[in-house]
Amino acid sequence: MARPINYKHLHYFWAVARWGGITRAAGHLNLTPQTLSGQVKQLEASLGVALFRMVGKRLELTEAGRTAYGYAQDMFALGEELGHALATLPGGRTSLFRVGIADAVPKSLAQRLLEPVLALPDSMRLVCHEGEFESLLARLALHRIDLVLSTRPMPPGLGFKVFTHQLGESPIGLYRLRRERPEPPGFPRSMHGQPLLLPGHDAPLRDAVLSWFEGHRVVPHVVAECDDTALLKAFGAAGAGAFPAPLAIREEVARRHGCVLLGELDGLSESYFAVTSERRGSHPAIQAVMAGAAAALGPAKPSKKRKVSV
Repeated sequence: MARPINYKHLHYFWAVARWGGITRAAGHLNLTPQTLSGQVKQLEASLGVALFRMVGKRLELTEAGRTAYGYAQDMFALGEELGHALATLPGGRTSLFRVGIADAVPKSLAQRLLEPVLALPDSMRLVCHEGEFESLLARLALHRIDLVLSTRPMPPGLGFKVFTHQLGESPIGLYRLRRERPEPPGFPRSMHGQPLLLPGHDAPLRDAVLSWFEGHRVVPHVVAECDDTALLKAFGAAGAGAFPAPLAIREEVARRHGCVLLGELDGLSESYFAVTSERRGSHPAIQAVMAGAAAALGPAKPSKKRKVSV
């Protein structure tokens, strides 16, 4: 059974590793070098491993020391984050709402989904992080973020105690940079052999789009794949090829990127999810996101669609 750690001793060890030596760390902590050295030795004795070794006149972390420092770094950074969060609670102060946005979620759509948070009567600061879905889920499980926006629900087998809430869906269209000459008729046959931009391998939409073209016996020329939807649209705006995107952001794609809708990928829709650490999502900001999702995504069509999700 592992021995309990004295966190004061761990903090002293972290300070020595951070500032590169006993003397410098002692100065920052207002301790004598002898006292600090003794505290670190007590930590090593309780753990049963050496955390430092002498290399000439310089202290150097051992392998165990590097491992311990990594954990200590995370722990004290989290403690600092806790202090900041508590200092910004109500009482005329700002509270934080931290959101993870998966790469596959269009940024303009994420902005629309999160806009109701900024309209809440209580003072609240929205903090957004982007990244891979699994990495964001890990941060959610550690309560470092409050909500994850994704095009996928929580995958089975990860072992995280989090909950998936479906926000809605949007039909998918294919867009291309506006041309001076009219687009050739006969979509989707007009895309045969034409350049196509796709989301990355982790996005469910990628394989769904390829299957859709295959079902119509159309073989476009895939020229690029991008995990980041903003980069995908940037290539499309530069004329690199056509790209799929939700019809919910059709006006923004036209206004910001100068691209026109070639046609709807009939039968395809992309679902959007909020993943939280709470089953019911009691946080007022989470409730605001869920309540405003229908307006952000637009009304669903009555026709049957093939939902793109895992």
